[in-house]
Amino acid sequence: MSDSGFARLPAPPYYAVIFSSRRSTTDGVIDDDAGYAQAAQRMVELAAQQPGFLGVESTRDADGFGITVSYWTDEAAIVAWKRQAEHAATRAYGREHWYDHYELRVAKVERAYGKKTPA
Repeated sequence: MSDSGFARLPAPPYYAVIFSSRRSTTDGVIDDDAGYAQAAQRMVELAAQQPGFLGVESTRDADGFGITVSYWTDEAAIVAWKRQAEHAATRAYGREHWYDHYELRVAKVERAYGKKTPA
């Protein structure tokens, strides 16, 4: 991820894995699990070491709703990431302890454009 928060990506096509989630809460308060932030950072570091990884963008609001989009060269790289042992263990733990609800979507990016603010 760049300093701007936007991933630096090549020209399409490439793939996006979109992970939308709502953190677990107790009485409307996000459960405070000190390991969550460290695990999230570790997953970004680990993903960056995987063949086919292109970048990641992530955000979470104060109510616990978040979206993380990771970008990959192809579907084979996505499958390899899913099978990576530490990632699989962290995913399983997260499903049990960190999330009330999550959705995962995989999409092929055919076009990409935007506005860049001059540096």
